[in-house]
Parts: sequence; structure tokens; C-alpha cells
Amino acid sequence: MLDHSLPAAREVRGLTTVPLQIFINHQLRVLDGRTVKFQEACESISGFSATVPHYLSVEVSGLNEKAEPVTWQVSGWPVRNLQHEMDHLDGVWYIDRMDSKTFNVKWAAQNE
Repeated sequence: MLDHSLPAAREVRGLTTVPLQIFINHQLRVLDGRTVKFQEACESISGFSATVPHYLSVEVSGLNEKAEPVTWQVSGWPVRNLQHEMDHLDGVWYIDRMDSKTFNVKWAAQNE
């Protein structure tokens, strides 16, 4: 397991900090159709994780909170988060996209 606080681990996963982005009526366009797979989980379905493929690079466009047109080209770790959250808006869960052979269940203790 990689320690995300280490610079090497952040670089391998492409972890970066990004400012809050708002996209109303979003449109997602794939810029790089190759995919990368990482273990993924979701707070909406706690206790489960699986390997999920995501595109390497996408462009999202829509309107911001002021109803102004905005566009953002995304790659690295943020592109995986973006696709995960955009999937929620489209009614898709990570378990709909996962490699089923990698599905993991973490059973909670009785007293938790």
C-alpha cells in the first residue's frame, strides 16, 4: 500500500490539489482513450472497493455557478475523481465499471 503523504507515491498516482470546480449540465469528452486502473471505493457504498478503469485525459464543459461557460482539461489523479463524480450524476456507480475479479469487501466489526 502506498503512503499518499510521500512525494513518490503522489507522483505515481498523479495526486495534485485542484480548486473547486462547478459544472452545471456537464459534458464529458474523452481526450485520451487509453485507460489506467486503480483501486477505487466510494463513501456512498462503504466497505467495498475494486479496480476501476478510467480514461487518462478528458475535457469537461458546462456552466459555472454564474451560468458562464467553462471548460477544463483534466489528467492525472483528478481525472479519476472527476469521472467518478460525473458517473454519480449520470446514475453510474463504480461497481458498474469495476473489474469484478478485484472486488473487495471489508466487513465491519460488530461493535463499530
